[in-house]
Amino acid sequence: MASVLIFGATGSIGRALSHRLSASGTKLHLAGRNETELSELASSVNASYSVFDAYDTSSISQAVDSAAAEEGLAGVVWAVGNILLKPLSALKEADFTDCYHLNLIGAAMAAQASHAHLRQSSGSLVMFSSVAATTGFTAHAAIASAKAAVEGLGKSLAAEWAPDVRVNVIAPSLTHSKMAAPIVGNEQMAKALAATHPLGRLGIADDSAAMAEFLLSPAQSGWITGQIMAVDGGRSTLQTAQRSR
Repeated sequence: MASVLIFGATGSIGRALSHRLSASGTKLHLAGRNETELSELASSVNASYSVFDAYDTSSISQAVDSAAAEEGLAGVVWAVGNILLKPLSALKEADFTDCYHLNLIGAAMAAQASHAHLRQSSGSLVMFSSVAATTGFTAHAAIASAKAAVEGLGKSLAAEWAPDVRVNVIAPSLTHSKMAAPIVGNEQMAKALAATHPLGRLGIADDSAAMAEFLLSPAQSGWITGQIMAVDGGRSTLQTAQRSR
């Protein structure tokens, strides 16, 4: 059985997806930067794992090779990212460089390293963008532009790799996660932000994990490629009266 490789497996969405796929019997290879967390997660979902550095192309390639070593790759997920919120006046060149490397360049290098394996298995690549890529928010100049680049990468690869490999991008809105804890950890702020979503709540990791599981499955999404899948409570497309809950 070919493996699904999840980069960023110890993040909240990566964890949720790992547990979902494990429950369905999918063979997993997990990649993350924290070996202690990675080892514990891998043990809980019966997966192999690689410690990797998202800024190091050779490290990314090694994780791909390890995942594909036995029976190939059925899917790759790039669930690596960050949240950098600063107005343009406070941003430095290094802020843009970091956002682009972590979100775009890392994803591109993972795609490049895994293409031959995915082509052999008619597999699927899933990457993550953000609602901020297409909906303007203040203080999002660096992260929104990097995520918009991920969407462009996804569509380009979907065209380049068709019909052999499907490529899709998930664009969540603000989600309860370790990464977003500085924002959603404040109960009053979280409640106010939830009210900006037509469905009246913030996301949870399993919302995006469920979409990723769907996109990885050829049985469920075999005729879907080149899409930006909004998992955002309606925030990117709907305008409704804000309400408290």
